[in-house]
Amino acid sequence: MKKQTFITDYNCVTPLGFDTASNWENLISGNSGIAPHPGMGNQGSFYASIIPDERLNEEFDTYFDHADFTRLEKMLLLSLKPLVERHRITEHTGLILSTTKGNITLLKNQPQLPEGAYLSVLAQKIADHFGFATKPVVISNACVSGVMAVAVAKNMIAAGRFADAFVIAGDEVSEFVLSGFNSFQAIAPEPCKPYDASRNGINLGEAAAAAYVTSSPPGTAQLCFKILGDSSVNDANHISGPSRTGDGLYASITHAMKEAGITPEAIDFISAHGTATLYNDEMESIAFGRAGLQSTPLHSLKGFYGHCLGASGLLESIIAMESALRGTLIKSKNFQANGVSGTLDILRENRPAGITRILKTASGFGGCNAALVLEKRSTPSV
Repeated sequence: MKKQTFITDYNCVTPLGFDTASNWENLISGNSGIAPHPGMGNQGSFYASIIPDERLNEEFDTYFDHADFTRLEKMLLLSLKPLVERHRITEHTGLILSTTKGNITLLKNQPQLPEGAYLSVLAQKIADHFGFATKPVVISNACVSGVMAVAVAKNMIAAGRFADAFVIAGDEVSEFVLSGFNSFQAIAPEPCKPYDASRNGINLGEAAAAAYVTSSPPGTAQLCFKILGDSSVNDANHISGPSRTGDGLYASITHAMKEAGITPEAIDFISAHGTATLYNDEMESIAFGRAGLQSTPLHSLKGFYGHCLGASGLLESIIAMESALRGTLIKSKNFQANGVSGTLDILRENRPAGITRILKTASGFGGCNAALVLEKRSTPSV
């Protein structure tokens, strides 16, 4: 029998708060982290969701007694610390890091590649700080990285590679990332509007998130989500543009549901990618329609957090699980009028709901797509 896996704890660090509870309160109140910011380097002013340095350093100094860490490392350490205090690290515990750019800011004005810019070095630094004995795993597959990191944890535990695992995810807003998205003319000149008829691009965001994955559900089920199924499919359409027919995302969704052993009607809620670009949101609407999910409540959190790159998939999964625990779906901020060809149940307001099964999706550059099915467990039985 295939070993089953569960998410039994999580935490997140964002401009809306340094723990899950404060993030939830801000989301319920409709508060967004997106605000105007001055330009970086030769890039002009832009809207983004950025953690103020003063707040980050103050929070970090409260819990850590030395400062030999980059901004991103501080975010990751703060997200993971509460979890390692609640769950023992053994010689069989894994650490899985999701990030797209890591410490990319270390490259600025450097004639040679600094060691700290390597993603493997970043992961090992976090692992060494908390005393992990296993070699950390890095997942860096564009914007599906956060979803894939959970799937990798699930599959490594099921295969016996790890007994349990901590999944961490993080990216920061940098001049490098901003210039890249500006080169695609993808940055919105205002707060982004996923799926809306007047959407005109993304806002960048930064965050760190952490989750504990295990094959042993807790004795009490206050927080216990079984990872029912996962899938990752590359449609190989274009280096930066998604398939216009949603082929890769549709295949990821159907494969994940097949592994989960469920039909579309069993999905209670979709935490979608929803970047607010013209092509991404349209592609998603086609894929959801093809998968028979056009009537399933759906939102994008990009209007609250911006696009957090390698952190987005895990952060948004955490908020989805929190929604299930609290029986409330968060609205898709800034959505007013449907701007995609498909008919979708996009949340215009916060909505009370009984949520058992969640579908989390993500898509990214290079044609990558990923899907994850999570099931809330009301009892510790498996």
